[in-house]
Amino acid sequence: MIPALRTDTKKDKPTVLVIDDEAGPRDALKVILRPFFNIQSAESARAAIDVLNHQQIDLITLDQKLPDRQGLDLLQEIKQDHADIEVIIITGYGSLKSAMEGIRHGAAGYLLKPFNVTELITLVNQTLEKKERLDFLRNFLTTSTDLWGSETACAQAWKDLRAGYNAIGKVGEVPASSTADPSDLLPMLSDLLEAKDRQLLNHCSRVSFYATLLANRTNLTANEQKFLALGAFLHDIGRIGQGPYRFADDEIVATDGTNELRQHPEFGAKLVASLGLPAEVGQIIAYHHERWDGSGYPYGLKGEGIPLLARIVCLAQTFDHLTAELPERTALSIEEASRVIGTHAGTYFDPALTTLFTQVVQECKSSLPAMAIATNPSRRADS
Repeated sequence: MIPALRTDTKKDKPTVLVIDDEAGPRDALKVILRPFFNIQSAESARAAIDVLNHQQIDLITLDQKLPDRQGLDLLQEIKQDHADIEVIIITGYGSLKSAMEGIRHGAAGYLLKPFNVTELITLVNQTLEKKERLDFLRNFLTTSTDLWGSETACAQAWKDLRAGYNAIGKVGEVPASSTADPSDLLPMLSDLLEAKDRQLLNHCSRVSFYATLLANRTNLTANEQKFLALGAFLHDIGRIGQGPYRFADDEIVATDGTNELRQHPEFGAKLVASLGLPAEVGQIIAYHHERWDGSGYPYGLKGEGIPLLARIVCLAQTFDHLTAELPERTALSIEEASRVIGTHAGTYFDPALTTLFTQVVQECKSSLPAMAIATNPSRRADS
C-alpha cells in the first residue's frame, strides 16, 4: 500500500524543486509529486540556482550528476545559502561512499534510480516532517528568550519546546519529568544543534566519535562512557544562544577569542541544567575549554582539578578543529594534528591522555578521514 503524502489543506502547498538533467526521471518525479505540491524543475545547476534566487522552495530532489556541476557541489552551496531547504538525492550513480558524503553535507535522504514510488513518498513525508521540526526550532531560537533566562523561565521554555517539538508528526512523547532518560532527548537535541547550524551538529558528532575512541582505551565504566559520548555531543550546545555559528571562528589551540565565544561553556551548562542530564554531562559542557596548566576558561581549573571526561573532550574537540576541512584554511593531516597536540601536552592537555589519544588516532587513522570532513561548503566549482 502506497502511503499518502502529507498535505495540509489549510496551508499553501509546499514547493518542490526537481533537479535532473534527464527528461525521463524529471518528468516521472513531476507526475508523482504534482498532485500534492507546487513543482518547479531545473535541468542544470545553473538553472537550479536561478530558480532558488526567485522562488520559495521547501524541498529539492537532486540528481548527483549534472551537466555543469557535480550534485554534491551544488548541495553544499544550497545548504550554505538556503539552510532551511531540505534536499533528497536521487541518482543512478550511487554508492555507499557517495551516500555518506551526501548525508554529511546536509542531504536528508538518498534514493537510487530507478526509484520505488513507495520509498520516494515515505522519504518525502519524513523529510517534510524533519523540515517542520527544524523550522519550529529555528523559530523558537529566534523568538524566545526564556531558554537563556532565569532557572524557572528556562525550565518552562524547555517544557514548551519539547511539547511543540513532539507534536510535529506525532513523534513519541518525551516524558515531562526532569528525570527523563537522556536518550529520549537526543532526537530533539540533535535537531536543535542542526537548527542552529549543520556545521555545529557535525562538529559535535565528530567530537563525540573521537572522544569515544579514547574512552575505549581507558578504565571508564560503561556509564562513564555513555556520559562521555553524550557530553561530547553536547559540549558546544551553548553556541545555540549566541550569534551566527561559524566553525572557523572557533579556536584551535589558542585560548583567546571574543568574550561571547568564551561564554558558551557556562551558558551551555546553565542551559541544560533543568533537563535532568547526568552531572558528568554538565561538567563536560562547562569545562571542555579548561587547560591542564590553568590557562583555560571559564574557571581556570588546573590539572586533575579538571574532570577526566572534560579533559578527554578538550583533546577531541581540538583534534577536530585541526583536521576538519574548511575553505578558510587547509586541514592538517592526522600526523600533523597529533604533533601539534603533542607540543601542548602538559600545558593545555593532560600529558598522559595526550600520549594515549595521539596513539589511538594513529592506530585508527584509516577510518578517520571520512569523519574529519566538515559539512561547511568547501572549494566550490564554478557554476
